[in-house]
Amino acid sequence: MRLFIAPLLAFLTTTGEAAAQVAPLADYHQHLFSPGIAALIFPDSSKPMTLTARDLIPILDSASIRRALVLSVAYMYGSPKRKIQDEYAKVRAENDWTGKQAAQYPERLRAFCGFNPLKEYALQELERCAKDPNLGRGIKLHFGNSDVQIDDPAHVEQLRRVFRAANQHRMAIVVHMRASISHKRPYGAAQAQAFIDQLLPVVPDIDVQVAHFAGTGPGYDDPPSDSAMAMLAEAVEKKDPRTRRLWFDVASIVDLNISGSNAALVAKRIRQVGVERVLYGSDAAIGDNLRPRESWAAFRRLPLTEDEFTTIARNKAPYLD
Repeated sequence: MRLFIAPLLAFLTTTGEAAAQVAPLADYHQHLFSPGIAALIFPDSSKPMTLTARDLIPILDSASIRRALVLSVAYMYGSPKRKIQDEYAKVRAENDWTGKQAAQYPERLRAFCGFNPLKEYALQELERCAKDPNLGRGIKLHFGNSDVQIDDPAHVEQLRRVFRAANQHRMAIVVHMRASISHKRPYGAAQAQAFIDQLLPVVPDIDVQVAHFAGTGPGYDDPPSDSAMAMLAEAVEKKDPRTRRLWFDVASIVDLNISGSNAALVAKRIRQVGVERVLYGSDAAIGDNLRPRESWAAFRRLPLTEDEFTTIARNKAPYLD
């Protein structure tokens, strides 16, 4: 979630111009919220924060975006910050609900299964999702929410099990790599290198999408995240074979307040990994988050060429089929 700033007249003009010039084929980072998960994460809200597929479709339409990858937030039930009664049952229910929501619009939405990869039920849920036609294309892992520490050998061992199982089932992975900020976990180049060395070798047959450009957003004012992204970008530049199937989504990293220096830095990282690997995403269309249309207009403020914007807009990852 982000603090919303009312767009100024100039921004509205930019939004209209951007929409007229080019629109992304897909939004690769969206979420839906069931009544159960909405009550869990917005307990003090004065209005319902549920977001269904029926709600999402007109939001995509307003941005002229045809497709979206919907990432289940079932992992939120497995956050170590919470104690949830019947936790695994709720994880299953949230995944099933998300899959069925996306299935209402089979030509437009695809759903990925979500869970905390460190939980004892992680492999069981992966296997269950792999058999579900509504969820079997991929999984979403959130290292920050799950308090995954890639410096911990036990965590890495469990992650390798999950990654290996995903590879066996040909399930793509979307990973929020940024380690927990609230717990002040170490994060940067060393953790990105460990990701390359320890995890990518066990998934040679599937695509891996690094969410938020290895950060979290909103914005790109997080030096540890850029250190991680720089390490990943360097590996791609050097044509490290382990990065052959890496994709990078830009969800929420370019906001209305991004500085000129950070905008230049994001553009630099995009060119390092190659525009053909960059996927547009905007994050959950709820609360004060920028909606896909406004988020794309903000993204177009980066110092990229029109050809580069067009390439990013037209990129299509194979797991959206």
